[in-house]
Amino acid sequence: MTSREQLLARTFLSLADTLVADFDVIDFLHTLATRSVELLDADAAGIMLADAHGCLHVMASSAEEARLLELYELQNDEGPCLDCYRSGRPAARDDLPAMRSAWPAFTEQLQGLGFHSAQALPMRLRDDTIGALNLFRLEPGRLTDADLGIGQAMADVATVGLIQERAIAASERLAIQLQTALSSRVQLEQAKGVLAQRAGLAMDQAFQLMRAYARSNNRRLSDVAAEIIDGTLDDCQVRKVPNRRPGTPRRI
Repeated sequence: MTSREQLLARTFLSLADTLVADFDVIDFLHTLATRSVELLDADAAGIMLADAHGCLHVMASSAEEARLLELYELQNDEGPCLDCYRSGRPAARDDLPAMRSAWPAFTEQLQGLGFHSAQALPMRLRDDTIGALNLFRLEPGRLTDADLGIGQAMADVATVGLIQERAIAASERLAIQLQTALSSRVQLEQAKGVLAQRAGLAMDQAFQLMRAYARSNNRRLSDVAAEIIDGTLDDCQVRKVPNRRPGTPRRI
């Protein structure tokens, strides 16, 4: 088995393993975004999920540029992720002229950040679409059919995992958990900015430090973010990620 096949197997296992007491929606979605970049011919990825009212929100991204592009889509009501969510089908165009025709403002913003291709895959279970996975490339053109198949499979497994986890409790839990995740994401962005400013780091570096600290200390990202914001946890502590003891399980 090749290293890529091994990573693919671990990824599907991670995306299916949601029935745990300390399940963390934000960390779960970030895993989907980062593994999409590692396994597919994509340079950045982002994820939007819908709340109880059907409004999309940016929930995870592999890079700051992807987050900015997704926010731009929402603010301007234009882009592949929105089309994908509304139709429940993949959204893509063959080349830049076709992209400019479909999403003129978005494509200009896309190129301004150094990308030349964007497409979105639905996060769906049968007729229920709960969000979309955005994939950005530095090179023009679509992903190959093989990569699209893998990407859609990951998005589908992640969707099943999310819906399965939420179905444990009453149906109202879905709306409550999505709202909680949205609140956590807002808090996470604030903490990322605070840490980046304090430590003189890029936003992506600040997030990676926060995530590493949370994992190494077996803590939720939202709790770590809250302590960074209120000053309980300073940047020196976050930088000191302890070594994990052999045999200690690590959450993916």
